[in-house]
Amino acid sequence: MRNLKLLAILFIATSGLWHSCGIYSFTGASIPPEAKTFSVDFFPNNAPLVQPTLSQVFTDALKDKFSRQTNLRLINGVGDLHFEGSITGYAVQPQSIGADDRAQQNRLTVAVRVRFVNEFQPENDFEQTFSRFYDYAAIRSLAEVENEAIDAIVEALVEDIFNRAVVNW
Repeated sequence: MRNLKLLAILFIATSGLWHSCGIYSFTGASIPPEAKTFSVDFFPNNAPLVQPTLSQVFTDALKDKFSRQTNLRLINGVGDLHFEGSITGYAVQPQSIGADDRAQQNRLTVAVRVRFVNEFQPENDFEQTFSRFYDYAAIRSLAEVENEAIDAIVEALVEDIFNRAVVNW
């Protein structure tokens, strides 16, 4: 029993040291120990078809992900880790066609162009387009599924961006 307590204390102390040094976190993020801040510019919607709330939903979700999953502090301006870009695509297309030549399933696709700058590890900087989609039954209108679809797509996009920026697997 004594060995178990000692092992638990050692594990907690070591994991706290790893996390505070910026070497490792339980989210898998690998952030330079010198980095203290991050910033996210507003992502304007430059897609041919504009969904009015998508820019704000996406920008807030990216900020929230880094606030929740790292020890970095969100600042206005340019942080040690900085994100900027725009929404470049928002489109609905039929995904599968039935015997009567009508769509059976539709796909909403969102694309986001992201530029990431890491002040302490410039070799990790990138500019990349991320794209995710949501399929739904064609008997439902986009208006019926749009909020649910946007939530799912934004969550997946933010996860992809987080992983590309700070999870070096």
